[in-house]
Amino acid sequence: MRALTYYVGVTLDGFIAAPDGSYDFFPVTEPLLEFIAQEFPETLPTHVRGQLQITDPGTRFDAVVMGRATYEPALQAQITSPYAHLDQHVVSTTLPADVDPAVHVSRDPVQLVRRLKGEPGDGVWLAGGGALAGALLDEIDVLVLKRYPIVLGAGIPLFGAGAAKARPFDVVDERTISGGTRVSTYTRAT
Repeated sequence: MRALTYYVGVTLDGFIAAPDGSYDFFPVTEPLLEFIAQEFPETLPTHVRGQLQITDPGTRFDAVVMGRATYEPALQAQITSPYAHLDQHVVSTTLPADVDPAVHVSRDPVQLVRRLKGEPGDGVWLAGGGALAGALLDEIDVLVLKRYPIVLGAGIPLFGAGAAKARPFDVVDERTISGGTRVSTYTRAT
Protein backbone atom coordinates (compact mmCIF):
# COMPACT_ATOMS: atom_id res chain seq x y z
CA MET A 1 0.00 0.00 0.00
CA ARG A 2 1.26 3.47 -0.88
CA ALA A 3 2.09 5.88 1.93
CA LEU A 4 0.78 9.43 2.24
CA THR A 5 3.62 11.80 3.17
CA TYR A 6 3.00 15.34 4.34
CA TYR A 7 6.20 17.06 3.17
CA VAL A 8 6.09 20.76 4.00
CA GLY A 9 8.03 23.77 5.25
CA VAL A 10 7.08 25.10 8.68
CA THR A 11 8.18 27.88 11.03
CA LEU A 12 9.38 27.22 14.56
CA ASP A 13 5.95 28.26 15.81
CA GLY A 14 4.08 25.87 13.54
CA PHE A 15 2.96 27.91 10.52
CA ILE A 16 3.24 26.84 6.88
CA ALA A 17 2.32 30.27 5.49
CA ALA A 18 1.52 33.81 6.56
CA PRO A 19 -2.11 34.77 7.23
CA ASP A 20 -2.45 35.88 3.58
CA GLY A 21 -1.11 32.52 2.32
CA SER A 22 2.30 33.86 1.31
CA TYR A 23 5.41 31.85 2.10
CA ASP A 24 8.19 33.93 0.54
CA PHE A 25 9.71 34.54 4.01
CA PHE A 26 11.12 30.97 4.02
CA PRO A 27 14.82 31.26 3.13
CA VAL A 28 15.76 29.09 0.17
CA THR A 29 19.50 28.67 0.55
CA GLU A 30 21.79 26.90 -1.88
CA PRO A 31 22.43 24.01 0.56
CA LEU A 32 18.68 23.56 1.09
CA LEU A 33 17.99 23.61 -2.64
CA GLU A 34 20.73 21.01 -3.15
CA PHE A 35 19.17 18.84 -0.44
CA ILE A 36 15.73 19.06 -2.04
CA ALA A 37 17.13 18.35 -5.52
CA GLN A 38 18.91 15.24 -4.21
CA GLU A 39 16.37 13.88 -1.73
CA PHE A 40 12.99 15.15 -2.95
CA PRO A 41 13.43 16.19 -6.61
CA GLU A 42 9.85 15.33 -7.51
CA THR A 43 8.57 18.02 -5.10
CA LEU A 44 10.00 20.80 -7.24
CA PRO A 45 7.52 22.22 -9.77
CA THR A 46 8.11 21.12 -13.34
CA HIS A 47 9.15 24.58 -14.55
CA VAL A 48 11.65 24.91 -11.67
CA ARG A 49 13.08 21.46 -12.41
CA GLY A 50 13.71 22.65 -15.96
CA GLN A 51 15.40 25.86 -14.81
CA LEU A 52 17.66 23.91 -12.45
CA GLN A 53 18.29 21.19 -15.05
CA ILE A 54 16.97 18.51 -12.71
CA THR A 55 16.20 15.35 -14.64
CA ASP A 56 16.12 12.89 -11.72
CA PRO A 57 12.49 11.75 -11.55
CA GLY A 58 12.82 10.89 -7.86
CA THR A 59 11.75 7.68 -6.20
CA ARG A 60 9.56 8.81 -3.31
CA PHE A 61 6.39 10.12 -4.97
CA ASP A 62 4.53 9.71 -8.22
CA ALA A 63 1.36 11.52 -7.09
CA VAL A 64 0.66 14.84 -5.40
CA VAL A 65 -2.44 15.98 -3.48
CA MET A 66 -2.90 19.66 -2.72
CA GLY A 67 -5.63 22.02 -1.63
CA ARG A 68 -6.97 24.87 -3.72
CA ALA A 69 -4.90 27.49 -1.87
CA THR A 70 -1.71 25.53 -2.52
CA TYR A 71 -2.63 25.25 -6.21
CA GLU A 72 -3.60 28.93 -6.54
CA PRO A 73 -0.10 30.46 -6.98
CA ALA A 74 0.43 28.26 -10.04
CA LEU A 75 -2.91 29.37 -11.48
CA GLN A 76 -1.98 33.01 -10.87
CA ALA A 77 1.22 32.39 -12.84
CA GLN A 78 -0.92 30.81 -15.60
CA ILE A 79 0.55 27.38 -14.87
CA THR A 80 -2.34 24.93 -14.76
CA SER A 81 -0.16 21.81 -14.44
CA PRO A 82 2.57 22.72 -11.93
CA TYR A 83 3.73 19.15 -11.30
CA ALA A 84 3.35 17.68 -14.79
CA HIS A 85 5.85 14.95 -13.85
CA LEU A 86 3.41 13.67 -11.17
CA ASP A 87 -0.18 12.45 -11.04
CA GLN A 88 -1.77 15.73 -9.84
CA HIS A 89 -4.83 16.01 -7.59
CA VAL A 90 -6.41 19.19 -6.22
CA VAL A 91 -9.03 19.04 -3.49
CA SER A 92 -11.51 21.86 -4.05
CA THR A 93 -15.20 22.61 -4.00
CA THR A 94 -14.80 25.70 -6.22
CA LEU A 95 -12.28 24.71 -8.89
CA PRO A 96 -13.78 23.60 -12.22
CA ALA A 97 -13.11 19.94 -13.03
CA ASP A 98 -11.68 20.85 -16.43
CA VAL A 99 -8.97 23.28 -15.25
CA ASP A 100 -6.34 21.12 -17.00
CA PRO A 101 -6.53 17.59 -18.45
CA ALA A 102 -3.53 16.56 -16.30
CA VAL A 103 -5.08 17.82 -13.03
CA HIS A 104 -7.77 15.81 -11.26
CA VAL A 105 -10.16 17.80 -9.07
CA SER A 106 -11.75 16.03 -6.11
CA ARG A 107 -14.15 17.18 -3.42
CA ASP A 108 -13.61 14.42 -0.83
CA PRO A 109 -9.97 14.30 0.34
CA VAL A 110 -10.30 11.15 2.46
CA GLN A 111 -11.93 9.15 -0.33
CA LEU A 112 -9.32 10.42 -2.80
CA VAL A 113 -6.34 9.50 -0.59
CA ARG A 114 -7.72 6.09 0.28
CA ARG A 115 -8.20 5.37 -3.42
CA LEU A 116 -4.67 6.55 -4.27
CA LYS A 117 -3.16 4.50 -1.44
CA GLY A 118 -4.83 1.39 -2.83
CA GLU A 119 -3.43 1.90 -6.34
CA PRO A 120 0.00 0.66 -7.40
CA GLY A 121 2.83 3.17 -7.51
CA ASP A 122 5.27 5.15 -5.43
CA GLY A 123 4.20 7.33 -2.52
CA VAL A 124 1.64 10.10 -2.45
CA TRP A 125 2.85 13.57 -1.50
CA LEU A 126 0.51 15.81 0.46
CA ALA A 127 1.72 19.25 -0.58
CA GLY A 128 -0.67 21.25 1.57
CA GLY A 129 -2.29 23.11 2.97
CA GLY A 130 -2.97 23.06 6.65
CA ALA A 131 -6.75 22.63 6.49
CA LEU A 132 -6.35 19.71 4.08
CA ALA A 133 -3.66 18.16 6.31
CA GLY A 134 -6.02 18.45 9.27
CA ALA A 135 -8.77 16.69 7.33
CA LEU A 136 -6.31 13.95 6.31
CA LEU A 137 -4.49 13.49 9.63
CA ASP A 138 -5.74 9.93 10.07
CA GLU A 139 -4.44 9.07 6.57
CA ILE A 140 -0.94 10.58 6.96
CA ASP A 141 1.72 7.87 7.29
CA VAL A 142 4.86 10.02 7.18
CA LEU A 143 5.63 13.63 8.12
CA VAL A 144 8.67 15.35 6.63
CA LEU A 145 8.95 18.79 8.16
CA LYS A 146 11.44 21.36 6.93
CA ARG A 147 11.61 23.51 10.09
CA TYR A 148 12.98 26.92 9.24
CA PRO A 149 14.62 29.01 11.99
CA ILE A 150 11.86 31.64 11.82
CA VAL A 151 9.08 32.65 14.20
CA LEU A 152 6.11 34.07 12.31
CA GLY A 153 3.67 34.84 15.12
CA ALA A 154 0.53 34.15 13.09
CA GLY A 155 -0.44 32.37 9.93
CA ILE A 156 -1.77 29.15 8.47
CA PRO A 157 -1.07 26.33 10.92
CA LEU A 158 0.61 23.06 9.98
CA PHE A 159 -2.67 21.28 10.70
CA GLY A 160 -6.14 22.78 10.50
CA ALA A 161 -9.17 22.14 12.67
CA GLY A 162 -9.57 18.49 11.67
CA ALA A 163 -6.48 17.67 13.73
CA ALA A 164 -8.16 18.16 17.10
CA LYS A 165 -7.16 14.68 18.35
CA ALA A 166 -3.65 13.68 19.44
CA ARG A 167 -1.82 11.39 17.00
CA PRO A 168 1.59 9.97 17.96
CA PHE A 169 4.47 9.87 15.47
CA ASP A 170 7.99 8.49 15.89
CA VAL A 171 11.09 10.41 14.80
CA VAL A 172 13.02 8.32 12.26
CA ASP A 173 15.48 10.88 10.87
CA GLU A 174 16.72 14.39 11.57
CA ARG A 175 19.15 16.47 9.55
CA THR A 176 20.31 20.04 9.86
CA ILE A 177 21.00 21.81 6.58
CA SER A 178 23.65 24.54 6.47
CA GLY A 179 21.80 27.75 7.28
CA GLY A 180 19.79 26.26 10.11
CA THR A 181 16.86 24.51 8.46
CA ARG A 182 16.18 21.20 10.19
CA VAL A 183 14.52 18.39 8.25
CA SER A 184 12.72 15.94 10.52
CA THR A 185 11.05 12.75 9.34
CA TYR A 186 8.37 11.05 11.40
CA THR A 187 6.33 7.92 10.85
CA ARG A 188 2.95 7.17 12.39
CA ALA A 189 3.47 5.38 15.71
CA THR A 190 2.07 1.87 15.82
